[in-house]
Amino acid sequence: MTDYPPGEFSVCQFFKSGGHEYVRRFVDAQESVEAFRHFSESVAAQVGIVNRVIITDGDDFCCMEWKYGQGLTFPPELMEKWNRKEDK
Repeated sequence: MTDYPPGEFSVCQFFKSGGHEYVRRFVDAQESVEAFRHFSESVAAQVGIVNRVIITDGDDFCCMEWKYGQGLTFPPELMEKWNRKEDK
């Protein structure tokens, strides 16, 4: 993710009710991953109020995805490491 220009990423959380909220817009890679981690590990995420968190890039491609009950679902190369940490 370090090859992207600053301000390239947005983080969005999706709610069980069907709504969604952008929690970060046009931030750098580090801030987007920190927000992604925060919102995917929040109490609302742990109980299922938040059922999905994503990072998108400036072209609106999904860079990371977390889903309630599944953990990190994208990208595949990070899934095992991330989800193992969540089980602890």
